[in-house]
Amino acid sequence: MKADKVRNLTDDELSHQERDLSDQLFKLKFQLNMGQTESLKKMRGLRKDIARVKTISRERKANSAGKTESK
Repeated sequence: MKADKVRNLTDDELSHQERDLSDQLFKLKFQLNMGQTESLKKMRGLRKDIARVKTISRERKANSAGKTESK
């Protein structure tokens, strides 16, 4: 998922996306431990996507907090 696409999401959609990605990562880790899959590349991509979503969410919170403090 590209950062531009993530930036176009609303706050609710961001939190929903983060939950979905975390669930996918959990399921993939579980399958890896059970020996059903070896898709390390997909796990790496999911971790990066989660990091992107969290970073953009944190940026928005910091911007909104900065705007309220300056008023």
